[in-house]
Amino acid sequence: MTVQGRSITALDIELVKNLLDTNPLWNRTRLSKELCLLWDWQRANGEYKDIACRSLLRKLEQLGYIRLPKGHQRKRSPARRDNIHPILHSKYPIQGPLKSLFPIELQRVEKGPGLNEFKYYISTYHYLGWSGTVGENLKYLFFDVHKRPLGCMMFGACAWKVEGRDRYIGWNARERIENLSYVVNNNRFLILPWVKVAHLASYILGKISRRLNRDWQEKYHHPVYLVETFVDKERYQGTCYKAANWVHVGVTKGRGKLDVKSQYLLPVKDIWLYPLVHSFREKLCNQSK
Repeated sequence: MTVQGRSITALDIELVKNLLDTNPLWNRTRLSKELCLLWDWQRANGEYKDIACRSLLRKLEQLGYIRLPKGHQRKRSPARRDNIHPILHSKYPIQGPLKSLFPIELQRVEKGPGLNEFKYYISTYHYLGWSGTVGENLKYLFFDVHKRPLGCMMFGACAWKVEGRDRYIGWNARERIENLSYVVNNNRFLILPWVKVAHLASYILGKISRRLNRDWQEKYHHPVYLVETFVDKERYQGTCYKAANWVHVGVTKGRGKLDVKSQYLLPVKDIWLYPLVHSFREKLCNQSK
């Protein structure tokens, strides 16, 4: 079977069981790191996929194949969650024609004050809030000519399986499993609420799409060929994605990745895609690399 994008056999499960039986003092982190070494499970940049491995182990436990050691529960104050510190910032309205903001600067965020600023804006002004990051991701802040913050955007791992997207790409199950890392998800996009400038959002989408592949290769040493996003139909119409030439390919079914009972408890969202290269189908379907 395939779990977390990796093919798992009966021998793999026996290996995990053997490691658990012979190393009763190991915690989940130690177990996942040892498995990554044994399986040589790495990203393109050489980092071991221990976080993905921990997710794989949890799923094997949910399926009844193994029993993991009890995880440690950390208690954190909501006000200090993920060490987000409040920042002083102006809410004076930013209005006028788009060209009055030029040149707009896109700033990649990795650490330091910029990262706290990014997390603060997302946690305070984005309806989904800040929930941390897992795996490969890129974060951006954008500023106008006067260095005033306009908003922020984040990209991360794509959805495991989406009917509309998968039909648009045309890949089969094996190709999807092998090439998911070449698709990224625009999982946060925020224009700060006091910024009221027509066409700004679509302009940012266009500007960032021209550098995303390059930035991703610089950080993770592999390209990305397609970007996806999911727009809550009850909140937004996806106008900026349409204006930026993204392609609407359908709607989600209201299921999360853990909805194994088909209860459909999540909001239905529009699926929008943007190819970063003309030959994205050939590359994602293993016809050209």
